[in-house]
Amino acid sequence: MQTRIHLIRHGEVHNPDGILYGRIPGFRLSEKGRAQAVAAAEMLADADIVAVIASPLQRAQETAAPIAARHDLPVDTDDNLIESTNVFEGKRVSPGDGAWRNPRYWWQLRNPLTPTWGEPYAEIAARMATAVDKARSRAAGHEVVCVSHQLPVWTVRQHLSGNRLWHDPRRRQCDVGSVTTLIYDGDRLVDVDYRVPSGG
Repeated sequence: MQTRIHLIRHGEVHNPDGILYGRIPGFRLSEKGRAQAVAAAEMLADADIVAVIASPLQRAQETAAPIAARHDLPVDTDDNLIESTNVFEGKRVSPGDGAWRNPRYWWQLRNPLTPTWGEPYAEIAARMATAVDKARSRAAGHEVVCVSHQLPVWTVRQHLSGNRLWHDPRRRQCDVGSVTTLIYDGDRLVDVDYRVPSGG
């Protein structure tokens, strides 16, 4: 019995100040982000979706909405799908002009393997694996959508694939609006598919 879990990273966010918004409420999708959500809904239009579940954050809920509407389903919320915490939340972190230039923050950067600047990778993996397990049980033999965020999606993919959790953030295969599909045969993960419905 095959079950598919579509882990979707929310669409592009309206963020004119260029801050790391993390779990700050009120960050909505940009016009491009809304188009990416619609593209994901169109890609999954013929899929056997029986549930749509999202992080509680606005951008994830807005990304889930057109997918749920296409399948005449509500958007359910799972707090385990939320964005990871980060000490730089609310600050600019762009190279050259961000918070990283301030020596008082350098202590937070001391260990990228944990990482020391935010929620530990192991904790992200554990809560995301719980969300995936619940979704898989709920949708056994069918398909389910879980809308989350870049780091949580990438971390649980690495965890379930048996790969190390620490990584170079620039190498994550998890674009905005992307769909990472976990394919299960019974309780066993047999394949991972990755697509960007909006074309990247």
